[in-house]
Amino acid sequence: MTRRGSKRVLALWCPDWPAVAAAATAGLPATRPVAVLFANRVVACSAIARAEGVRRGLRRREAQARCPELFLAQEDPDRDARLFEPVVAAVAETMPGVEVLRPGLLVLGARGAARFFGSEETAAVRLIDAVAAAGAEAQVGIADELSTAVIAARRAAIVPAGAGARFLAPLPVGELAIEPSLAAPERADLVDLLHRLGLRRVGDFAALSSSEVASRFGADAVLAHRCARAEPERPPSARRPPPDLVVEYRCDPPIERVDAAAFAGRLLATRLHTELAGAGLACTRLSVLAETAAGEELSRIWRCAEPLTPEDTADRVRWQLDGWLTRRDGARPTAPIIVLRLEPVEVVAAGALQLGLWGGVGEEDERARRALVRVQGLLGGEAVRVGVLSGGRGPAERITMVALGDELVPATDPTQPWPGRLPEPAPAVILLNRPLVRLEAADGALVKVTDRAMFDADPALLRWGSKQWRLTGWAGPWPVDERWWAPDSDDAPAEFTARAQVQLDAAPDRRSAIAESRVLLLVYYNETWCAEGLYD
Repeated sequence: MTRRGSKRVLALWCPDWPAVAAAATAGLPATRPVAVLFANRVVACSAIARAEGVRRGLRRREAQARCPELFLAQEDPDRDARLFEPVVAAVAETMPGVEVLRPGLLVLGARGAARFFGSEETAAVRLIDAVAAAGAEAQVGIADELSTAVIAARRAAIVPAGAGARFLAPLPVGELAIEPSLAAPERADLVDLLHRLGLRRVGDFAALSSSEVASRFGADAVLAHRCARAEPERPPSARRPPPDLVVEYRCDPPIERVDAAAFAGRLLATRLHTELAGAGLACTRLSVLAETAAGEELSRIWRCAEPLTPEDTADRVRWQLDGWLTRRDGARPTAPIIVLRLEPVEVVAAGALQLGLWGGVGEEDERARRALVRVQGLLGGEAVRVGVLSGGRGPAERITMVALGDELVPATDPTQPWPGRLPEPAPAVILLNRPLVRLEAADGALVKVTDRAMFDADPALLRWGSKQWRLTGWAGPWPVDERWWAPDSDDAPAEFTARAQVQLDAAPDRRSAIAESRVLLLVYYNETWCAEGLYD
């Protein structure tokens, strides 16, 4: 029996939408395998690519090794949303009340559609035909609850009323984290923990009592448990927001370009979240409305599993306006946008939005990462690299540079003893070009390192180019004794090498960066001294 007052939900899912959008933008034939990359890893791929062994999470090189003819595209949410707008419009023309979860996935109420078309099966067929006419493929799932309907859409299944828990029970527990628009980022960690506890099926997790889940796991696990039991995911406190939270922007001049629309969207998003913060609320469903100079009214609803942040809101507004302004099927607005409005459709208490210590939610880190990934897309995967601690004796040897997104594997094992390694602390700045310097004794003679790894005279002066500093202290030298067992081999050091640290008297030139650091790392090689690092 279905609960009194419950509503059936219809979910429409376009498989592999990022790959479909990338192929459409590049004008590729349907037979070409496609993969979409983020941070040098595959985040989506077409069915043809999967048949060749390409999987999500693979690194770029491994994906290309498995499928040499693979077409690679960088992740672009703007592109995905822009090309998904005609699909949403086609569904909205067939049935009202469409809510977009993300590009490639939307939901709407199923009861009205079933009454209008005669049955849920007929409504699903009509929607699939409408999407096909818009040039895309889709699958439909219908169930009592939204998350169950989304999972059912991946199997093109219609779940009978009241049978949601029975439908979910035999599925792998990983299904609870497969849809990012309905699961928090930590859901993957929860699934991994459930696997290690032996709870491999959704039904195994659902069999736990609510008190057991609440006392042993986090808040997201409680939501996942309700999903596994096909219970309502929304908290009872969800309510219609007061009308004074609606924010509006009258565009002067009218908006015709996507860049101007993005600016207006960011401005409105900031304004909206200021109003929500003042009311102690957070938004979970957002309506984007626009009016044109010709009197046209456009609207679309976006739904999120987690309360929207200002950055999330700005992204969705930009995606929607980009979709409206760049449509190529003849349905784009006939006049510029003169009014832009954001209306919270559903809000929750602001406690559901966990802010950082200084009011942020990590958007700065995410914005920086997105910028770096965009640089990779423009200049290549090796253009952005990060350092990994490695084994070695010198400071430069102890860093392995790895392309952003690749597995952080050092070239050599840092846990090995490495006798002769430079003692801590490591220099703050490494000078890869190793500029020449001259280390002198008090009488002006060059200080050398003997075969017994000792200075032949006490260092007193350091000359670097036209400048010089007196020394107030030094440490070392430390010999670099490598491959002593093979002195005649090609890779053996040609000359004796040693390192030393020197402390400068910064009095002569306090404005110099070298004098400010005051402590330098020097390397002695072939009877010459070079600067290798600077200490803070």
